[in-house]
Amino acid sequence: MAAKIIAQMVVAGATVLFRAASQAWGQALVNAQKTGVAQEAASKAANAAAGAASSVSGMTSQEARLILGLENNASWSEVIKRYKHLFSINEQSGSFYLTSKIYRAKEQLDQEYTAAGLKTDEPEDVSSTKTSEDPSKDAK
Repeated sequence: MAAKIIAQMVVAGATVLFRAASQAWGQALVNAQKTGVAQEAASKAANAAAGAASSVSGMTSQEARLILGLENNASWSEVIKRYKHLFSINEQSGSFYLTSKIYRAKEQLDQEYTAAGLKTDEPEDVSSTKTSEDPSKDAK
């Protein structure tokens, strides 16, 4: 008999707590909408999702420029020249991590320049080294 009463009290207490928590959550959502916090959080989430979706290589264009040592207004031929130079140096030294970072940086800038219509043909004087191979494929 005592166990039944204790069980009923526990269920009643849990029900009261659940209802109170549900009402508090609902009120918090209403307050957030009134103050604009919900829109701010939604816009931040949308911006983060857009940034991640635009980057195939998992890095930002700013990071790619830092890796390749380029200015913001660098031409496509400068990107290719720096890429080939850094790629060949790191390929010789055997640093797979750096070679991969350099390749991904070029890949990110390639995507950005193509979307912006700034990409031109590769310069002839630096096209003798390989550029089309993904270094991650060599590790398999």
